[in-house]
Amino acid sequence: MSSDDELAERLRAGDETALRVAYERHGSAVLYLAQRLLGNRADSEDVTQMTFVAAWTGRDSFDPQRGTMLGWLLGIARRKAVDRLRSASREQRTTETVQAQQTAPDTDETPERIVDRLVVADELGRLPDEQRRTLELAFFDDLTHPQIATVTGLPLGTVKSHIRRGMANLRRRWEVDGATFGSRSAGPSRAL
Repeated sequence: MSSDDELAERLRAGDETALRVAYERHGSAVLYLAQRLLGNRADSEDVTQMTFVAAWTGRDSFDPQRGTMLGWLLGIARRKAVDRLRSASREQRTTETVQAQQTAPDTDETPERIVDRLVVADELGRLPDEQRRTLELAFFDDLTHPQIATVTGLPLGTVKSHIRRGMANLRRRWEVDGATFGSRSAGPSRAL
């Protein structure tokens, strides 16, 4: 019986020291394969660790009649590396999709318009939560008053009152601060 056969028996029997010996004996080969497949040291080390964890949890599946322990470990490592490549590919596609959906900044934005938007955002942040939420639903989500009542669970009259009071607060702030030079006449809806 070879030392790998003995090691396999000990591993299948649940001997934790056998896992350590298997790692010491075959860990460098597993790491080398992972690095060749992934080209990244950190990912290769992760795959090596996952390989030995999978070997431990699936130790009953090793059959010395079908191949060597090294071959079994390299097979696990190859599958783990392929999984990592697929995961990275999915992440890359997701990132590209999100980046493609982001709108390009408006190059026609004047400094005054940017200040207007900041003033509106600041004032919205100062409103009571229910008033702010109803205004956001009305102007940003483009919901009708009955739809806002349904979403928030508030009575329709309360929704209308929150929107009216919130708009009055925004208008008051706009008039007090003078908002930005030349934009007072545009009203708060321009920045929304």
